[in-house]
Amino acid sequence: MKNLQKIGIYFGIGIVILILVINKMGLFSGSNSDKGSVTKGIKAIPVEGLIMKPGNLQDKIFTNGSVLSNEEVDLRSETSGRLTEILFEEGRSVKKGDLLAKINDSELQATLKKYAFRETLAKDREFRTRQLLEKNLASQQEYDIALNDLNSVNADIEFTKAQISKTEIRAPFDGIIGLRSVSEGSYITPQNKIASLQSINPVKIDFSVPQKYYNIIREGKQIYIKIPGTDKRFNGRIYAVEPKIEQNTRTLQVRALADNSRRELSPGAYVEVEIILNEMNDALLIPSEALVPDLEGEKVYVYKNGLAIPSLVATGIRTEKDIQILSGISRGDTVITSGIVQLRPKTPVSLKEVR
Repeated sequence: MKNLQKIGIYFGIGIVILILVINKMGLFSGSNSDKGSVTKGIKAIPVEGLIMKPGNLQDKIFTNGSVLSNEEVDLRSETSGRLTEILFEEGRSVKKGDLLAKINDSELQATLKKYAFRETLAKDREFRTRQLLEKNLASQQEYDIALNDLNSVNADIEFTKAQISKTEIRAPFDGIIGLRSVSEGSYITPQNKIASLQSINPVKIDFSVPQKYYNIIREGKQIYIKIPGTDKRFNGRIYAVEPKIEQNTRTLQVRALADNSRRELSPGAYVEVEIILNEMNDALLIPSEALVPDLEGEKVYVYKNGLAIPSLVATGIRTEKDIQILSGISRGDTVITSGIVQLRPKTPVSLKEVR
C-alpha cells in the first residue's frame, strides 16, 4: 500500500514538472505574438485565383419549340372527276403556278368550243347592226339586242373557262411536293387529298415563354435554334408575338423565322430555343464553384497578403458556368477559385495559378 502511495506521489510530481516546463516554453501562452508564430508555422494551401475584371455577359432564357413549314397546304381539286394526269414527282420542288394534276374536262372543252362558234356569230351580228345604226337603217333597240347577245356569249365563255380551271390543280406557291395519295385514272372529289405542298425555306419556329417576359420579347429580337443531340445552331428572328397571355399555361406564344437553305430543319421537329434578353459588357463574373453558401448569405474568398479573406457578395445573373457579382468585391480583387472546402477565414494560401 505504501508503495502505491509513493508511486502516486512521484507521478503527480512528474505531471507538475511537465506543466511547468511547457508553460516556460510558451506553448500555452495567449499572447498575440505567440499566435502569430503558430500561424507562421501552418503550411499555406495552394489555390488558384481569378483577377476580377469586366467581361461580357448575356442574359439568356431557354425554351423548347417546334419547327413549322413557312407555308403548307393539302392539294385538292375544286370539282369531282376522273384524274387524267399527274404531272409532279414526289419529293421534288415546284414553282408557283405549275400544273400538278389534271381532271377530265372533255365535256367542258366541248361546251367552250360551242360558245366560241356562238361568239363569232354574235360578233358579226353586233358589227352589222352597229353599222346599220350609224346609217339610221336599224333602231337602237335592235343594236342593244345584238350587243346583249354578244355579252351573254362572252359571259358563258368566261364561266366555262372558270369551270375548266377547277379541273387543273396548280401550285399556289413555291415549295416541295410530298407523297401523293391518288393514282391516275381514279375518280376524285374535293374531299380527296392528292398530295401536300410545303415551303420550307425559311421555316417558322413556334415556342412559348413565361408571362414575366411579356414586355421584353419583341419583334426583331434574335434567337438561336439548336437540334437536340447535335452541335448545329441556327439563327432566327422573332417576327410575331401573340397579343395575349395563354390563360391555361400563363405563357406567351411567339413565332420566329429561321433560314433553312440547307434543309436541315424539318417541319414537325423538336428544337431547343435560346433567347438573349440583354447583353452587358462590364459584368464581374466568377465561376460558380467559387461561391460559398453562408448563414448570412453568400460569400467568396479573396486573396489578400497571403490569406483567404471571406467577403459577403450579392449575386445577379447565373449562367451554366458563371455567376454575376453585383457587390462585395471590386475590380482588381483576386477571388480564390479552387480548394474552397479547405478554406477558413484568414487561412494561409499560396497562388499556384492566376487568371
